[in-house]
Amino acid sequence: VVVKLDQDLLDLTEVIAENVHEVWSASRIKEGWTYGEQKDSIKKTTPCLVPYDELPEIEKQYDRDTAFETIKLIIKLGYKISK
Repeated sequence: VVVKLDQDLLDLTEVIAENVHEVWSASRIKEGWTYGEQKDSIKKTTPCLVPYDELPEIEKQYDRDTAFETIKLIIKLGYKISK
């Protein structure tokens, strides 16, 4: 089933993407991760522990893809999303 999203849902995708990043960040911080210029799994540092607006586009796209696919799944399962 091909699911097309209207502009409202595309806009919602960006809001959800930001939330995905915030949830990920909070989880990492709870696990002891901190900001660092390089990702280092041993030192638990990552350059992605910044606000969503400051992420590189490639990282934002990862969060957008997660949000987009989640919305598509919700619709494919027969749920309606309305404002």
